[in-house]
Amino acid sequence: MTRFQNGSRLLSYTFSRSKTTSSVSPTTALLQGNFQIQHSRHFSNLASATTKEEKEPCWKDSMERLRNIGISAHIDSGKTTLTERILYYTGRIHEIHEVRGRDGVGAKMDSMDLEREKGITIQSAATYCTWNGYQVNIIDTPGHVDFTIEVERALRVLDGAILVLCSVGGVQSQSITVDRQMRRYEVPRLAFINKLDRMGADPWKVLNQARSKLRHHSAAVQVPIGLEDDFEGLIDLVKMKAYYFHGSNGEKIVTAEIPVEIEALVAEKRRELIETVSEVDDKLADAFLADESISTSDLEEAIRRATVAKKFVPVFMGSAFKNKGVQPLLDGVLSYLPCPLEVSNYALDQTKDEEKVVLSGTPDGPLVALAFKLEEGRFGQLTYLRIYEGVIRKGDFIVNVNTGKKIKVPRLVRMHSNEMEDIQEAHAGQIVAVFGVDCASGDTFTDGSVKYTMTSMNVPEPVMSLAIQPVSKDSGGQFSKALNRFQKEDPTFRVGLDPESAQTIISGMGELHLDIYVERIRREYKVDASVGKPRVNFRETITQRAEFDYLHKKQSGGQGQYGRVCGYIEPIPQGSMTKFEFDNMIVGQVIPSNFIPAIEKGFKEAANSGSLIGHPVENLRIALTDGAAHAVDSSELAFKLAAIYAFRQCYTAAKPVILEPVMLVELKVPTEFQGTVAGDINKRKGVIVGNDQDGDDSIITAHVPLNNMFGYSTALRSMTQGKGEFTMEYKEHSPVSQDVQMQLVNTYKASKTAE
Repeated sequence: MTRFQNGSRLLSYTFSRSKTTSSVSPTTALLQGNFQIQHSRHFSNLASATTKEEKEPCWKDSMERLRNIGISAHIDSGKTTLTERILYYTGRIHEIHEVRGRDGVGAKMDSMDLEREKGITIQSAATYCTWNGYQVNIIDTPGHVDFTIEVERALRVLDGAILVLCSVGGVQSQSITVDRQMRRYEVPRLAFINKLDRMGADPWKVLNQARSKLRHHSAAVQVPIGLEDDFEGLIDLVKMKAYYFHGSNGEKIVTAEIPVEIEALVAEKRRELIETVSEVDDKLADAFLADESISTSDLEEAIRRATVAKKFVPVFMGSAFKNKGVQPLLDGVLSYLPCPLEVSNYALDQTKDEEKVVLSGTPDGPLVALAFKLEEGRFGQLTYLRIYEGVIRKGDFIVNVNTGKKIKVPRLVRMHSNEMEDIQEAHAGQIVAVFGVDCASGDTFTDGSVKYTMTSMNVPEPVMSLAIQPVSKDSGGQFSKALNRFQKEDPTFRVGLDPESAQTIISGMGELHLDIYVERIRREYKVDASVGKPRVNFRETITQRAEFDYLHKKQSGGQGQYGRVCGYIEPIPQGSMTKFEFDNMIVGQVIPSNFIPAIEKGFKEAANSGSLIGHPVENLRIALTDGAAHAVDSSELAFKLAAIYAFRQCYTAAKPVILEPVMLVELKVPTEFQGTVAGDINKRKGVIVGNDQDGDDSIITAHVPLNNMFGYSTALRSMTQGKGEFTMEYKEHSPVSQDVQMQLVNTYKASKTAE
């Protein structure tokens, strides 16, 4: 089979392969070894090159021969089967097993029991294979958008992706979600229409759906020879060759001439391909308009330019189950998807208030690496790193920017399915794993010379809590182990203890988020946990100034307690950065200065639970203007208690209100359901702030109280026949209406009396 070369670079230089490699520096040899590339490169214009210039093409060549891709699809489109075939043809596994295999082995990527969640296994985090001298890292992209930090990180690591579509099912709801995700993170992609051997397969219908529903600017780069049971092979519209797949597993590719009966269709589809690409590529458009004959290399380069610029999506076809069309798809990955050098990545400079910095992506710069996945392996924590810039070596000292800790790299490995291969160093663009580095998911490592982070360090505050406890007393150890691990993996997941009920409270970004963790505790740690009713994190605040003057006096045999505090409390203006301020405005020594910290501590403690519903009080300024002390009876405890009682005394006079978390909800629903959905938001006391059209969909933006959003995903599905979807993020805490406040206060009082 003709091998694809890296399209866009055919003009700039030529390859000259030789069996013997010239003598090179150890670093160069290692990089070449890492990529299993046995060739040297000759540049005619580099005859008098300096050592640096000779060294540069070495890493440049290895980086151009690297692809980091993800495979995403709607459930049951054949994602796992396709990955299984890719691993087989690239020599990573030596026999094929089906997903629901009768041989009881199961596909490689589903190596754990089904109850173990997909995407937790070591192999699926980042598996690596070699094809035609190129290294391809296949990264497991989360299928479901859980709108947490985790999804962003998996997509941060990708340079390109394959979107798998079913030739019968077409573009389904999850395909739309996955595509929207890729668009949001600007990932260039190929589409692969799978299952051409099934009854009712119609690739052209799917291609039109991708254009209308996904708004892809796309065209087929292949035409199938026959469909359903008659599906025999494929015609490459770029090279104008027919490919047939022979052998027990389709490993022998036979190249032939195009069958006469479909020549007309092939000519029409090739013209359509050239037209579609020339709409977004000026160079090809000039040749096309001038009616020049377009060569294979010109077309290949134009498709690559348009795909890398995210203006075009080439569509491949095949049937992974029947072992047809997988190898040309791999060639397409090498030819059309970008290498790490062609993708611009941004870091946030923490020294300049998170200003965006473009990373060069070369091994010459300072080290910048992102920990995007954590594994609990047999030998402790295994951390997957994607290196964006610079070089990482075994034994180097690296700095965790998020915690400021300096760590030595004890062991650097590259993952081979579930085996590991120890390596000495790795450079920009590669994905490696390190052992024994204690960090959280999403931490950024540098060599200490820069203070960059790859994702913002501003972690949103959790908006929802659940009480959780293990059913059996024996599983306490496993339960705490699970909670500790999940806190490390996901900074938006918090664990705390309720001092009143002594229950463990888990907090997160929403209902689905917490449900997933409760489920994972059950599946991965075999701990059944009982879950309390979801609780919204309310806050209280005051609306006007109130004076306090309180004397705490207690006399019982021996030393008594004496402390008097006077002053006022007032609200802090909206938008202030601090939530609590304490001002000591006392002139002179009416209260000895060593008691002032105890007074502040007392007020802070009192503000931890307001008297309305027992939630923390925010936006509060306390000014201490006067007081009195006793030479013998005054103590820190006396003043602390005086402060607590003074706060309770004046709190009601300050007209307190309850604040509830308000969410910014963005809904995407087909236009025909717009009225029903908008009516439902009003019923939930939401305020609609925007309504836009995006093709056949309406995008509604609204501010809705979180307390009214429980069970919304189910309600939205039933209102829109499963076609609607929504994202929800915390906006602010705002005052509740008077009737809701009365209701909350009464419920709180009732629960207090019941206790």
